[in-house]
Amino acid sequence: MLYTPSAFREDDVAAMHAHIEATGLACLVTVGAAGPLVSHVPLRLDRDAGPFGTLSGHLARANPQLEASDLSQSALAVFLLADAYVSPSWYASKAEHGRVVPTWNYSVVHARGRLELFDDREALMAQVAALTDRHEARFDAPWQANDAPADYLERQLRAIVGLRLRIEALEGKAKLSQNQKPADYAGVVAGLGASASETDRTVAAMMAAKRED
Repeated sequence: MLYTPSAFREDDVAAMHAHIEATGLACLVTVGAAGPLVSHVPLRLDRDAGPFGTLSGHLARANPQLEASDLSQSALAVFLLADAYVSPSWYASKAEHGRVVPTWNYSVVHARGRLELFDDREALMAQVAALTDRHEARFDAPWQANDAPADYLERQLRAIVGLRLRIEALEGKAKLSQNQKPADYAGVVAGLGASASETDRTVAAMMAAKRED
């Protein structure tokens, strides 16, 4: 379970789907006899496959997570969109009483479900093509899977195993200073917004949008 105080809870499925699609890369966690197993993999979301959607991707056939995972246990895909350190010096409250401490803001979605593996050539090719098209769409001249030589592509397909995670539960958490006083909230937005870090500025924009909501 994800620890989520009520101020930070995200319950809207469409919003969590949008978060997953904006993130792309997942931390995929499974359980084996020796404990947790983790891989970082891009996963594509099909919003309409099941009540909460289905995630699909692939792992290298040589990845020991494949053999070591207990597929009778739920897997977890973690999508962290953006995160940023929050300095207490940005709070108006610092000048008032000084009772402030650092924290960390972030937005994350956890998707849970049973993992299914497949290596059917046609299904695997369709999955790879769909995942590629999803991320190449932003380019003027998108690369396509069939741009690669056929024999090379076949070798690559034989080296991977497809996976599907039919989402049984979604948990969303947007920890964006919603529990702070307006002046402190505004100070964090200003502090992050003035940062040289693009990620900090992204979190500032997320905070501004959350306050508008």
